[in-house]
Amino acid sequence: MSSVDDIIPLFTSLGFSEEANESSKNKKLTQDLITITDESSKATISDAKKLLLRKLLSVITGPARPALPYITNAVISGKLERDIQVKAAVKYCEEHPTDIPESEFNEACGVGAVVDKETVDKVVSSVINSNKEKLDKERYSAATTVLIQVKKSPELRWAEPKEVKDAFDQQILAYLGPKDDRDLKPKKKEKKPKNNTTKVAQNIEKPAAPTYEPATLDSMLTQGDISKLHKPGGNKQIKPELMEEHLKFSKGKVITRFPPEPNGYLHIGHVKAININFGYAKVHGGSCNLRYDDTNPEAEEQEYIDSILETVKWLGFTPKNIFYASDYFDQLYELAIKLIKKGLGYVCHCTGEEIKKQRGGEERGPRYACAHRDRPISESLEEFENMKNGKYKEGEATLRMKMDLTDGNPCMWDLVAYRVLYTPHHRTGDKWCIYPSYDFAHCLCDSIENISHSLCTVEFILARQSYYWLCDAVEVYKPVQWEYGRLNITNTVLSKRKLLKVRDEGVIDSLDDPRLYTLPALRRRGVPPESINAFVRELGVSTSTTVIEVARLEKHIRDYLNEYAPRLMAVLEPLKVTLENLPESHFEEIELPFKPRDPSFGSHKVPFTRTLYIDASDFREDITPNYYRLAPGKTVGLLNVPFPITCTEIKKDADGNVVELVCRYEDGKDGKKASKPKAYIQWVADCPERNSPIRLNEVRIFKDLFNHSNPQSKEHVPGGWLSDVNRNSLEVYKNAIAEVGLWDVIKKNIPENKNERLIYYDGARVQFIRIGYFSVDKDSLFPDSFAPEHRGSAKIVLNRTIALKEDVNK
Repeated sequence: MSSVDDIIPLFTSLGFSEEANESSKNKKLTQDLITITDESSKATISDAKKLLLRKLLSVITGPARPALPYITNAVISGKLERDIQVKAAVKYCEEHPTDIPESEFNEACGVGAVVDKETVDKVVSSVINSNKEKLDKERYSAATTVLIQVKKSPELRWAEPKEVKDAFDQQILAYLGPKDDRDLKPKKKEKKPKNNTTKVAQNIEKPAAPTYEPATLDSMLTQGDISKLHKPGGNKQIKPELMEEHLKFSKGKVITRFPPEPNGYLHIGHVKAININFGYAKVHGGSCNLRYDDTNPEAEEQEYIDSILETVKWLGFTPKNIFYASDYFDQLYELAIKLIKKGLGYVCHCTGEEIKKQRGGEERGPRYACAHRDRPISESLEEFENMKNGKYKEGEATLRMKMDLTDGNPCMWDLVAYRVLYTPHHRTGDKWCIYPSYDFAHCLCDSIENISHSLCTVEFILARQSYYWLCDAVEVYKPVQWEYGRLNITNTVLSKRKLLKVRDEGVIDSLDDPRLYTLPALRRRGVPPESINAFVRELGVSTSTTVIEVARLEKHIRDYLNEYAPRLMAVLEPLKVTLENLPESHFEEIELPFKPRDPSFGSHKVPFTRTLYIDASDFREDITPNYYRLAPGKTVGLLNVPFPITCTEIKKDADGNVVELVCRYEDGKDGKKASKPKAYIQWVADCPERNSPIRLNEVRIFKDLFNHSNPQSKEHVPGGWLSDVNRNSLEVYKNAIAEVGLWDVIKKNIPENKNERLIYYDGARVQFIRIGYFSVDKDSLFPDSFAPEHRGSAKIVLNRTIALKEDVNK
């Protein structure tokens, strides 16, 4: 038999996570782990079986734990070949943990079950026929819903998912035919362009580019393990009447919750949790609550409470109810009393360091019970009352749960249920000086709210056992906990503690700085919520913690803005240009579409005069062979203008800086015809009569806040993550200008006569041609009226949301 010391490397070779490696050192799991390693030495373990063993470890429950060796052998021997069979095996063994009848086990787990193609085709055909009316009306829009019905058919329980999907695709194609115009999103109503001014020679009658169609909630939540979760009422209870009461309340509907702690801003990783919790309820016709986990008054602030709700709504979700853990403080206290009376809770006077040693300490030594563990129930009740009445200082007493110190799961080692804390609560004030821990409050709040599916991230896998233990210990309705992998992205850190450190270093001013990946920061930067949701939904739901390249998020941002952002011209570093062969009084109005080839965006007019501005980066004194923009004696095109210009003279100031270019407008009136330019540049006319140009107080260009994709990598950043901060990640232009069409965008998206300053200017997004996508920052200030005579008092600050092209360095 393998020694305990051999287990960790053996399990590492099987691909188990660090949590499993740590569990291998726990007493109760040792025999099970040795069984797995012994079996693995007798046979070749394929990658597929390794995955199944990892799945088994994540889904095994307390009642089924005695059968773990049996199920392990079934995986290694090949009897269990798919995730669904492993989960069925655990469910069966919850009722048959020992003396397992092999024939019943095989039948319950689909061992050897083969679903032939004829059966698959027959079931698919039957479901499609029963949904003909819906399919005829909604066509491919209804296909996902019908496919879900197919997958839930009892006859296909053990069928190969790919065979089912292939059969469905074939039959749905045969029934509906290929996708056509009826299956495309309706086109926007076209507006006829006005015809009272000079038009640019552009073909705006061509059809618009394809509509941005990101992944949907259905596509995210109707595939993989999350599509196979239990139906409401399918989770067994310690008492049947608990389920009866639950179903009476829920009426058989899905109820989920999103339970953030109000101690900071939500960040990009929370978007996955929001989409899963709200989305799962929506897809299944249920509801989702927003519940603030406000059990730690030391860290909670009203600012974060307000921000969380605002952010959830910004992402497109509306909570059915808004609850707080503090709503249930009285009920939780009574349940704590019940726990003590049942002999499953005791007041402990050990220090934090002593409790740590009882759990084995840093050396992972033997575990031992607290000296107060077996004190009389009446004594613990009295001491708990003393805690409540303020007899003890912070740290002098805790209420702990009497669980199972011999269990291999650290979440069963007598967790703390209540602690003393003399901090006023933002909702209950000074009423309480004891507060429930997360381990005590979370599952009981889920129970009180009749949550059917408690969805959380994988770091809570071990906590599932204590979650179920506590619900059963106080005999309340027990929801089902299911875990999914966390989402992280490269090029940033998400820890509030680390972000505060960056702020304290003076690199950023606030936690909504647009260089961060908190959701208020992304919103301030101008990132559309639709693109963030699309990014998360495209990734799907799995149990693996993922670190995704930030470029994938940026692609969704570009795709969305390319579809919906109007196009304008702007100049970051203005350089004056005088067209010498045009009279000083020359004036034209050019009508430009806000989006070429999409008339639905409408159009706007810009002046074209003798004096205009180009970007300094579009001029170079030294001519090189592959440089096609403006230079002495060279010709370049002006966007949306019929004729190009040629540089004939350079004017400089006393320091030798170029301050003005004199150019010839190649309109052919002098008998000369310029060659077709090889490049076109943006420009903005100087025309005070038409309020052109618009002066921009600040244009902020953001770069990555960290130099490496993984700033926390000790290998690539040996000096620590803080040393990786890019202190030149913000570039500010204070002389930039834009064409007058920007006011059309501002008027459309920012209300006039507002009573207070807005925090966000959602929708005020534009593409500055050749520069990037920009949005109006909250530091902007606008007059109560946008009439031309009032615009001069505006303070316009723009953030670059994203560049037009991906940074190749990423």
